[in-house]
Amino acid sequence: MADLNRELADFLRRARAARDPQEAGLADDGRVRRVKGLRREEVALLAGVSTDYYTRLEQGRRIVPSTQVIEAISRALGLDDVGRTHLHDLVSAARTPRVVARSRSAVQRVRPGLRQLLDSLHAHPALVLGRRTEVLAANRMTRALFADFERMPGRERNYARWMLLSDDARDLFVDWETQARNAVESLRLEAGRSPEDRDVIELVGELSVASPEFRQWWSEHQVHQRTFGSKRLVHPVVGELTVEYETFVLPGDNEQALYLYTTEPGSASREAISILASWSQPVREPESESSDS
Repeated sequence: MADLNRELADFLRRARAARDPQEAGLADDGRVRRVKGLRREEVALLAGVSTDYYTRLEQGRRIVPSTQVIEAISRALGLDDVGRTHLHDLVSAARTPRVVARSRSAVQRVRPGLRQLLDSLHAHPALVLGRRTEVLAANRMTRALFADFERMPGRERNYARWMLLSDDARDLFVDWETQARNAVESLRLEAGRSPEDRDVIELVGELSVASPEFRQWWSEHQVHQRTFGSKRLVHPVVGELTVEYETFVLPGDNEQALYLYTTEPGSASREAISILASWSQPVREPESESSDS
């Protein structure tokens, strides 16, 4: 539980440092600010709790705030919906001590109907991500646009890992730093939900050793939830293009999400994705002629 309280304390400290006093509605009191963002007593004032209580919470002491206090602190820190969800996850993890050893979660599978849906999308890249940003399924267009995840060894079939450690990913994305940071912050959000998941712990450990960018961004304790957005690419076959994506959490399994990529009609990107679709079509062997005996 101590480790979980430290995670909670770290998130609170960083959120407080990022909060602008004027945006929080605080008047300038003329005092010299020795810290970035809000002071602890200001967060306590805005949240309606004592300074001593908030200080102990931010120090990682073994106290667990109520739902009402969490909401009040979220408002004081100006957290968005994703940040508020992450704060609730961290508090929930600290509230429920783990008495069992860290274990691996069950292997996720994609439903046959969903895989058929992906394969039917001949003109649009689509993939399914599971826990820890694992790539559970990807259609032909995704394999042509990004990478052939399904040919990778099982442990490497992970979107965040590929984004951080693959030279191909760095070359592919014009805005690689933005995309990679988003992947790290999405993994941070997942880690808050499942802090005792051994696979999450091992993935974070591997990336921390192998990627200096990961170490920096992970330490900043920002969280991100991919819902929609765009990606700018320079593809080795079709050149520059921009794809837009929408995210759909799957009914019946909220730990799997479908990512569907599209391009603007009439744009150069639409033309590029059409060329890529033709280029990636499997080559059909000509039918052999049969002769009468």
